[in-house]
Amino acid sequence: MEDAKEQHNAVRRDHESRIGNTNTLKSGKGHVYLVGAGPGDPKLITVRGLEALRKSDAVVYDRLASPLLLKEAKPGTELIYVGKLTDRHTMKQEDINQLLVDLALQGKIVTRLKGGDPTVFGRVGEEAELLFDNGIHFDIIPGVTSALAVPAYAGIPVTHREYASSLVIVTGHENPEKLDMNIQWDKITQATDTMIFLMGVAKIAYIRNQLIEHGKAPDTPVALIRWGTRLNQQTLVGTLSDIAEKVAEVDFKPPAVILVGDVVKLREKLNWYETKPLFGKRVLVTRARSQASELSERIDELGGEPYEFPAIVIRQSADALKLSEVDHALEHLHQYDWVIFTSVNGVEYFFLRLKQRGIDIRSLSKAKIAAVGPKTAEALADRGLVSVGLPEEYVAESLFASLQSKLRAGERVLLARGDISRSYLPIELTKLGLEVTDVHVYENVVGGEGTMELVELLEKGDIHIVTFTSSSTVSNLCRLIEQQSGRKAAELLAGVLIACIGPQTAKTVREWGLSVDRLAKEATIDSLVEAIIES
Repeated sequence: MEDAKEQHNAVRRDHESRIGNTNTLKSGKGHVYLVGAGPGDPKLITVRGLEALRKSDAVVYDRLASPLLLKEAKPGTELIYVGKLTDRHTMKQEDINQLLVDLALQGKIVTRLKGGDPTVFGRVGEEAELLFDNGIHFDIIPGVTSALAVPAYAGIPVTHREYASSLVIVTGHENPEKLDMNIQWDKITQATDTMIFLMGVAKIAYIRNQLIEHGKAPDTPVALIRWGTRLNQQTLVGTLSDIAEKVAEVDFKPPAVILVGDVVKLREKLNWYETKPLFGKRVLVTRARSQASELSERIDELGGEPYEFPAIVIRQSADALKLSEVDHALEHLHQYDWVIFTSVNGVEYFFLRLKQRGIDIRSLSKAKIAAVGPKTAEALADRGLVSVGLPEEYVAESLFASLQSKLRAGERVLLARGDISRSYLPIELTKLGLEVTDVHVYENVVGGEGTMELVELLEKGDIHIVTFTSSSTVSNLCRLIEQQSGRKAAELLAGVLIACIGPQTAKTVREWGLSVDRLAKEATIDSLVEAIIES
């Protein structure tokens, strides 16, 4: 018993001496997270993996990790691409191993972002060994392996009570001689119901021949899933007898997962992902980042890929004069008969300034509250304020028409709006004899981060739908891409479906020489999404 205890303590002391204890980090060595990024869909990364990515100083990533995950890195993070293609490597594995060591020795927190699960043919063991040998702390954070997730996204569960109770995962990337050395073909064909080959598209004919030779029936179903869980997922189905010919016929390229077994039959019923209404569509979301989440989530739910490009940035006014006008209005809130909000942003920044100035919300007790639409009314309701009715259409003209019978000459009205709002409301309210104070509680500035990448996608035809939620997003986007590309916006956006949230936005689209393909029936995100998916 004592001998076993002493042996355990010796192992522990050796491990501590090589890796170091908590003082290691204080002495300047960093930490490496070996993270599985999942099979492609950025939302399939684990919570722990995402936490590591967000706090890293450097991210070393390959081509199978979704580039959208890189947006989760903090500003200033060093991004290092070490991806591998079938015929060439950006960096050899040995050099990647050493790179992780070098970055950690600089005192950096490093995330090695690897597609799928790093322990499934991901060579994470080699990377971790060298880190250990250099006394560097590391964590291995598993990921969702493509071997299981990719078939699931093609509507094929790898096990099923009636079809398969066992499975095997095999690398198909090696040359035939090495495949035969590592694979006991007779064993896997007889002992397992479902066979999964990773990275074996180029060897599909050889794999097919070996499976048939060692007992698999020629009519055994086969599926190849390329770029699984992603926007451009492709699935090719056949049998062992004809799959190699089908691959050649359509020039089916890697990377792909190969699935062999009767579970492939389930795809006819369970093909849930590729049948979503926006599957295969990349949808450009141009509204401000703070507002984009609702639209992006709806696009994602419907199988599309939201590509966020904030053509507009919304912020509190940086103009001292405008802020002083807002402050003066807030200090006299008790004098207003009406406070009118024309957007959710107006509500957000109105109450932000109210809080910053320490003004009691009870100053609004005299005023009646009006909102242009349901989302604005909802934002007010979240703050305990009920708006007076709602217009039939969520635009300034309809709002004015709905309020006209309730307004009285001489009443004082406060409009809490943005700096580029139309002049319609203050003009019409003034005509009725009301005293109007129009303050800009927020301002719109041009976005533009990532314009070069967006232009490249447009030039390659990789943006399929553009959504516009305001006239400013239209004008800003068109100016930005024209400045970056030197070409007309109408030329770059030709062939892209354009969807608008309302008539004013649509008018601006046409002024830029673009066509309006979809117009929301109501000025809401739900209505805009419904317009997009119309056949």
